[in-house]
Amino acid sequence: MDLVDLMQEKRFVGQEFLAWLWYKSEERGGSIALPGTGDVTVVFEKHMLLELGEGDANEKVICRGLQTELKEARAGLLMGKKPEQARIRLARGDYEYSVTLTAAALEFRNVRVPKTVAAADEGDDPESLEGRILERLSLFEDLSGLVNDLFRMFIQVRTSDEWPAELEKVRRWIHHNIA
Repeated sequence: MDLVDLMQEKRFVGQEFLAWLWYKSEERGGSIALPGTGDVTVVFEKHMLLELGEGDANEKVICRGLQTELKEARAGLLMGKKPEQARIRLARGDYEYSVTLTAAALEFRNVRVPKTVAAADEGDDPESLEGRILERLSLFEDLSGLVNDLFRMFIQVRTSDEWPAELEKVRRWIHHNIA
């Protein structure tokens, strides 16, 4: 089995992660208690891509709107469609990030890192430029670490005996938010 086939076969993990993360983000009003880190704000917004089926019978639906207006995406979950891509806003402390996260490879797209003091310093000298680049890299690493921590939290629940109860909570959330 080559890498592409393996990714296709295992993409359900990323889809389950996005659905679970959406549920967790609404469970406590946008706040997720991340062990060892504290509360992280997670908000699904503006854009979500859902999929149903495989191969030639694959159907994709793009849902757009404000967080409270993702009614089509919620209805899609009820119909068995799986999140393939979502626009997510994450905040921890004073920093707020925005990213489109894909399920198949947990790929980051359209990343926005926080504006910082160094970004306002528009010096053209090499040291100023290097400082801004290093700061942006550090912020990207923070975002990556945050998503990894959330994914780790999901995997711990997904592979534990708690998963059937958690899955039932997700199903109730889906049905409750559509009705």
